[in-house]
Amino acid sequence: MKISIFGLGYVGAVSAGCLSAEGHEVIGVDPNRLKVDLINSGQTPIIEKDIDRLIANGSAEGRLRATTDVREAVMETDMSLICVGTPSQINGSLDLSYVRRVCEEIGMALNAREGFHVVVARSTMLPGTMRSVVIPTLEQASGKKAGEGFGVCNNPEFLREGTAVYDFYNPPKTVIGETDGKSGDLLAEIYQDLDAPLIRTTVETAEMVKYTDNVWHALKVCFANEIGNICKAVDIDGHAVMDIFCQDTKLNLSPYYMKPGFAFGGSCLPKDVRALTYKARNLDLDLPVLNAIMPSNQRQVERGLSMIMSGGKKKVGILGFSFKAGTDDLRESPIVEVIERLLGKGYDIKIYDKNVNIASLVGANKDFIMNQIPHISQLMEGSIERVMEHADVLVIGNGSEEFRSVPAQARSGQRVVDLVKILDQKSSPGVYEGICW
Repeated sequence: MKISIFGLGYVGAVSAGCLSAEGHEVIGVDPNRLKVDLINSGQTPIIEKDIDRLIANGSAEGRLRATTDVREAVMETDMSLICVGTPSQINGSLDLSYVRRVCEEIGMALNAREGFHVVVARSTMLPGTMRSVVIPTLEQASGKKAGEGFGVCNNPEFLREGTAVYDFYNPPKTVIGETDGKSGDLLAEIYQDLDAPLIRTTVETAEMVKYTDNVWHALKVCFANEIGNICKAVDIDGHAVMDIFCQDTKLNLSPYYMKPGFAFGGSCLPKDVRALTYKARNLDLDLPVLNAIMPSNQRQVERGLSMIMSGGKKKVGILGFSFKAGTDDLRESPIVEVIERLLGKGYDIKIYDKNVNIASLVGANKDFIMNQIPHISQLMEGSIERVMEHADVLVIGNGSEEFRSVPAQARSGQRVVDLVKILDQKSSPGVYEGICW
C-alpha cells in the first residue's frame, strides 16, 4: 500500500520505518526540514532500538522518503496516518492545534484528489475528538463527506519507548475505530500479518481504549509503589509480594474484576481495604491511591441511588440484593445500603432474591438480618412477578440468570435500572438504563 505519515516524531518515525520494512511505500510528512532531510538521507530523527536500521533500509531500497509538501503526499498515497503530537496544556486539556492544522492541510489536498483516500488518526485524543474536531475539519477543508468522499479511522498505538519496534510487530492488540466498513477493511490490510487480536469498533470506543490502557498502567505503577511502601515499613520484600501477586492470572491479572457496574461489597473486600489503609495510617504512610478506594466505591453507590430516584417514582422493586449472585451473604451488600437509603426517603419497596430466605438462613447471615436489618424481611417477596407487579422502577441488583428476561417483560412506563449489565444492550433513557453503559 502507499501510505503517507504526518508527523515524524516518535510514533510517526517508528510507524514509517516498520511499515516500509513490511514492503509498503511510505512518505513521511513534517514541517521540520531537518527531520525530512534525515529521513531522506536514511537517518532516524529519534533514538529508538532498531529504528535506525529500518529507516536506513527503507530509504536505501526506495520504499521510504519524506517531504514537507502535504499535497504531494496525499496525492501519491492511498492512506494518511496522523501521528502529530497532542501535548498537555496547563489545565490538563489537550492542545489539538497540530491535529487541526494537519487535518486542514490533508482536507485541502483531498479537495483536489480523485479516488477514495483513508485518513487514520493515530494521535492520542480524548473520546469525541474524532467526531468534533477531526471529521468536521476534514469535511470543511475538502468539501467532501466522510465515508463517501474519503474514509476515516482511529487507530491507537500501543508503543513503549525503548521497545517500540518490537511492540509494533508484537502488539497486545490492534484496534481499529472505523466510520465505515470500507475504510476499516483497507486499514486492516496493513496489519494482516501481525499475530495479535484485530478489534474493529467505533471511533469513540477506540479513542477511549487508548486512555483506559494508559491510565490503567499509571494506576498499576502507583498501586505497586504503595504496596511496596507498606511492605518496606513492616520489613517485607515488596518485590516478592508483587511477584507472587502477578502469578495469579485467574483473578489478579485478568478480566474478572474489570466489568463496569455497581459497587463492591461482601465480607472480604471492604473489610480488608479498611484494615490495610488503617495499618498504613498507623505507619504514617500517605497512600492516596489505596485511600481513595472506599470513597470511590461509595460514589458508585450514590450514582446508583441517584439513577433509581431520578424519575420521581416511589414504587421500587429490587431484584437481587445479596452482594453477588449465587450467595445469600448480605454483609456490606451495597444494594442493602440502597434499600435502607430509599426506605429512609419514604419509598415503597419490595425485594426478591431466591438465595435469601429467612427460614433457611443460618449463622452470620441470619444474625446480620435479624439484628442489623430486621425490617428487610418484611419487604421480601417470593417471586419476581410479585415485585414486577408492584414496581414502577425495577432495579437489577445482581447477575442471577433468572433476571435476564426482566427487561423484555417490563410493562409500558416501567423503568429498569440495571446495575450489573444483565443483558448486552445499550441504555434507553426512561426504559432500560445501565449504570455504566
